Amino acid sequence: MSDETTTTEVELPDELIATGGQRIRVRYRPGVGVPLVLCNGIGASLEVLDPFVDALDPQRPVLRFDVPGTGESPTSILPYGFPYLAWVLGRVLDELDIGVVDVLGLSWGGALAQQFAFQNPMRCRRLILVSTGTGAIMVPGNPLVLAKMVTPRRFKDPEYGAQIAGELYGGSVREDGQEVADLFIRQLHAGSKMGYLHQLLAGAVWTSIFALPAIRQKTLLVFGEDDPIIPMINGKIFKKLMPRATLYAHDGGHVDLVARADQLAPVIEDFLGTPHLGKRQWRGRVAGLLTPGD
Repeated sequence: MSDETTTTEVELPDELIATGGQRIRVRYRPGVGVPLVLCNGIGASLEVLDPFVDALDPQRPVLRFDVPGTGESPTSILPYGFPYLAWVLGRVLDELDIGVVDVLGLSWGGALAQQFAFQNPMRCRRLILVSTGTGAIMVPGNPLVLAKMVTPRRFKDPEYGAQIAGELYGGSVREDGQEVADLFIRQLHAGSKMGYLHQLLAGAVWTSIFALPAIRQKTLLVFGEDDPIIPMINGKIFKKLMPRATLYAHDGGHVDLVARADQLAPVIEDFLGTPHLGKRQWRGRVAGLLTPGD
């Protein structure tokens, strides 16, 4: 590697940002153009997304964060809902002086991504929903599989995590569950039981099913044919109800965004386009309406 490493190849040190009544750990990789904000799955810290971030264009700015009670973000004193958490995320972006963003949500994080796009139509340029659903009103996965997600044991017990990984996540993980278990071990902290409960409660009382027609951003839906947690039919429901959604179906499972990042990252890169300086600016400047070209 050349000694003249550009700033787009170096992540800034993690920050703990106090805003909106929470303290949120953030990791930001600067770059060129519109930042991509990643919303993670339930109970998972930002380190889990390392393989996907590494597979993206190094010029693309990427922001990751731990929701309250996961990774190094302290547990919220009170339970919260997705509207509140989307507002907190907006405050985090304000603190970092980041305006317009693209947002990707994986699994539980897909609910947060939907909520953020709905609440911030001028701030969210494009939306990517991966292996996610519409909350309380959706087509559920296998009940036996979902029962194993009620507790965060798979994050705290790597041996158990490897044992159930194939059954839980499907796709490429069926071939090697140990790979996913090793990925979970890389988390700095597994988070708190109360933080996990807060995430479960947020999903249990929320649905986006009636708001989907109002989400006008260009949206990429990435769903696996072998996903025991989120059946493919949910992706088709999104496509039917969202005005500007495109469905990309693959033969993998729930966490193939991480387990097969080398295959799915190019699909997402193609949807986002080559990193470039955005035409619209944020905060105190006139922002044009979203157009079909955005």
